[in-house]
Amino acid sequence: MGKLYIVPTPVGNLEDMTFRAVNVLKSVDLILAEDTRTSSVLLKHYDIRGRLESHHKYNEHQTVPLVRERILAGADVALISDAGTPGISDPGFLLVRACVEEGIEVETLPGATAFVPALVSSGYPCDRFCFEGFLPVKKGRMTRLSELAEEKRTMIFYESPYRLAKTLQQFAGIFGGDRGCSVAREISKKFEEHRRGPLEDVAQWYSEHEPKGEIVIIVEGAPEREKVKEKNKWKNEKMSPETENGD
Repeated sequence: MGKLYIVPTPVGNLEDMTFRAVNVLKSVDLILAEDTRTSSVLLKHYDIRGRLESHHKYNEHQTVPLVRERILAGADVALISDAGTPGISDPGFLLVRACVEEGIEVETLPGATAFVPALVSSGYPCDRFCFEGFLPVKKGRMTRLSELAEEKRTMIFYESPYRLAKTLQQFAGIFGGDRGCSVAREISKKFEEHRRGPLEDVAQWYSEHEPKGEIVIIVEGAPEREKVKEKNKWKNEKMSPETENGD
């Protein structure tokens, strides 16, 4: 029986590839890639010449049984995605589940994942967080956001640059315009950018400056109720007539 390797690939800079990942990809009998054209650039860069086949969200239901049988027959297979770790908002779950159910060993290598550097660089607590990935584009989107309005952990979202401004405006409407956020763009690439501030301000910025590239949104968790009361009390005192008169 062979083995399934889950191999993370760089989210931007090709030098983020690990030595171990390169060695695994050079040793396996088959490499499954989300987009063979994109992955060919990486493989060529590291002189990896193994057999390459496509495995993406449109064909994975058909390819999973075939790959499973090949591993059972003795083949070692590696799964990669266009960027980052397979299974994190990318194909991978179905194949891993099928292998686990069959008793096939699954070895996942540590490596690049876009949300980790975005979270750590955000300045918001990263000891506890919730990863939401891509929200539904239409059906169920607002329902899910409403459910997250009271989430106290730092929240992580992936988003398309074409929907970023509108998404931030939706966040401001539901979470509150003064809720903090950090938008990370083009992580580990030449034009990496982190824009931080209240949702309302960051939404306004991206409505005036069209973004490009891969986007990770980090949103501050909901404040504790006591902190909200204290903040509102401070605002009321600041706006009271006595305060305005200097008394």
